[in-house]
Amino acid sequence: MATQAGSGQALWHVAFASCLCIAIVNTGLFDHVATELGYAHYAEKPVPGYPAFVAMPFNCFVNLAYMAAGVYWLLHDDVAQRQGQASLYIKNVFASMGIVYGPVQWFRLWTMTQRSAVVDQWFTLPIFAWVPVWCHSILYGYRPGMAITIEGFSLVSYALALVHTQGFELALGCHILAAAWGGLQVQRQHGDSTSRVYMCLALVSCFFFVVLKLLDHYLAHWIFFQRVTGHFWSKVCDVLQFHYSLQFLTYVDNRPRRAIKKHTR
Repeated sequence: MATQAGSGQALWHVAFASCLCIAIVNTGLFDHVATELGYAHYAEKPVPGYPAFVAMPFNCFVNLAYMAAGVYWLLHDDVAQRQGQASLYIKNVFASMGIVYGPVQWFRLWTMTQRSAVVDQWFTLPIFAWVPVWCHSILYGYRPGMAITIEGFSLVSYALALVHTQGFELALGCHILAAAWGGLQVQRQHGDSTSRVYMCLALVSCFFFVVLKLLDHYLAHWIFFQRVTGHFWSKVCDVLQFHYSLQFLTYVDNRPRRAIKKHTR
């Protein structure tokens, strides 16, 4: 019952914050932010006669993978947590972000509106920012004030998109670097050979997430990428980096307790 309550609390907190961001977007504050609208920005061609919410089947249905990964990790409470409920809450918030992000990204593809595109962009930042939050917790202990501060700076950083057409890309790049740096610090201080594999898989997935998305139209010159496009494989890599980030951080967060158990047997 305690685990279910913790999962529900984390999911509710993520849902509340998401609704707050959507309400802000609907004020029109970001209506002039540069976004990619229309099917022309995707190499996957819409299928004639398909309803809008599945017009690009591969790019639409891949969002189910975000939700599946999020649900899997939200229910993945069979291992003791090093910091008890605080560590469990951090993991559940991260998992809940995946559950929420899937429908957000799908809604953007369905509606192709400016505001749905802004929400999709904006939500990406606090998801990446949660990795440094978790890393800080592993390194120094969980501090709610620090978590709120990091997430607050992350959300505010989207304002860069208001002052420059590449502002979002700059903010996202900084988030990716901060997440990678945090992971490297955690690995250096508390990791082992197993966690190194998980971290490398997350970093490689992140690399291909960026590269395949940028090369979406270029790759479409090859027949293999004309239906199952680079953008689709980019999203597959995004799900993998989400999964392996959770795998890495959960593993490292549990190492001390597992070590104690082995020592006492």
